[in-house]
Amino acid sequence: MLALQRGVTGFSMPFFFVMISASVVDFVAIGWVFWLAPIGFVAGAGYGLAHYYRFGYAVTADTVDVSSGVFSRRSREIPYRRIQNVDVSQGLLQRVLGVAVVSIETAGGGDTEATLRFVSEDEADWIRAEIRRLTAATAESTADSDADRPASAAESVPASPAASTRRDRSEDGTAPTQLFELEAGELLLYALSSFRWGAAVFPLVLVLFLTDADSGTNLVPAFVFDAARPFGGPATLEGAAVGPLLVLIAVSLVQWSVFTYVSSAVYTIASYYGFRLGRAGDDFVYERGLLQRYSGSIPADKVQSVTIAENPLQRLLGYAGLWVETAGYGPDSGDGSQATVPMARRDRVSRFAENLTGAKPSRFQSPPPLARRRYLVRYALIGCVVVAAAFGLARVSALERWYLAAVVFVAVPPAAHLRYANLGYVVGDDHLVIRTGFWKRRTTVIPYYRIQTVATRRSVFQRRLELASLTVDTASSRTFVWGTPTIYDIDLETAREIHGTGRERLQSALRDRARTDDIGLSVDFT
Repeated sequence: MLALQRGVTGFSMPFFFVMISASVVDFVAIGWVFWLAPIGFVAGAGYGLAHYYRFGYAVTADTVDVSSGVFSRRSREIPYRRIQNVDVSQGLLQRVLGVAVVSIETAGGGDTEATLRFVSEDEADWIRAEIRRLTAATAESTADSDADRPASAAESVPASPAASTRRDRSEDGTAPTQLFELEAGELLLYALSSFRWGAAVFPLVLVLFLTDADSGTNLVPAFVFDAARPFGGPATLEGAAVGPLLVLIAVSLVQWSVFTYVSSAVYTIASYYGFRLGRAGDDFVYERGLLQRYSGSIPADKVQSVTIAENPLQRLLGYAGLWVETAGYGPDSGDGSQATVPMARRDRVSRFAENLTGAKPSRFQSPPPLARRRYLVRYALIGCVVVAAAFGLARVSALERWYLAAVVFVAVPPAAHLRYANLGYVVGDDHLVIRTGFWKRRTTVIPYYRIQTVATRRSVFQRRLELASLTVDTASSRTFVWGTPTIYDIDLETAREIHGTGRERLQSALRDRARTDDIGLSVDFT
């Protein structure tokens, strides 16, 4: 299968190179494709076979060893203590052929550390179970060695030992205990109430296929002109005035948004179809997907933070999702789902988060009212930019009532209030809880022992108002997806106080965990 895949790639590459070269230089003829393409197929298939025979892996007592490379050899030894997640994925063709892809994620990087392609389904399940078992055994031995150390030595070790009762349920043949299953109604609601910007590529591909090259509208398909014409859009791009072009752009944006929304819903249904979450020992195990099937494990002792995510529509309907973030990768990463509960009733998700982290519901502390005034000024400046842009457009087009753009100022006060009202934080005894966002509100629970750094940031405007923002960084390598958890626009003295409190409780939490076998999180959250 690998040889066929590389052969198809080698077969298709000459088409692109010859077509591009023929349009630039005269001595390259299109006919070259007919003899370069078979050569490319043979070369690609040969490389695929060589890669197959030069690839090897071994699951040893201490490491997972992987060797690969045809021209440049690479050998890796992955210690079990660094492994964060083990995922198994299957595409439609792979499911038909009974093979799977095993991805091993480690701390310290967003990319997959090792990928074992085209192994049998039974072999993939065995590899995942064996790595879980050996990872647990490694954690137990670390915990035992820490327990035998003097208290002063144990206090200096920031590692998080696992529970001594940790066991992989698959060892004795027992199926994982099911914790959550996404029902059909919840899946449909999740698809309709969420929006994935990555789905915007599907309408663009559709435009490329539907573009009519003979109509003189090389970059715009005919149906876009047909939809814009009743509203005063142009019949063609050639010689079109500015006004009709603006109508065409507006209609195109509406169509693009609708197509993207539909694509997003279809992608979400295909990705999270059959989502089930279970428990095997102290690991979360999940599976999901319709065409591309994913399954994997998330060790509870590797979880860095827990986040409740909800948008305005989900809040209106009383639903939310629960996500976890590990040092291997974070929410919405490409290699596997980190959604513990993609969609469920809000009260149920809150109970899950409480049982999972031990963080009790508390009243959020809000930034000072001065922060709301800052947001009011910020959004008013954005409104000024919009009005200025409308005025400039009126100078170069037939747009007359540019001053109607001033209606955006009506939205400034509620926008500033909603921004302010959805900010909050709780400085608990064992956890730091941070809430941010309106369109995508996120409530993140961070255990103190998972905090890596706490930094105080102050912009020029914040310094004038004696405000500051406090960023809390964990070991996750994918915080850029959602952004580092941040307490925004609090009093400078309050920021300094939280900074000191967090540092003190971090050291206290590390000392307590060095003396115990607590993994920090519970997997019995149902």
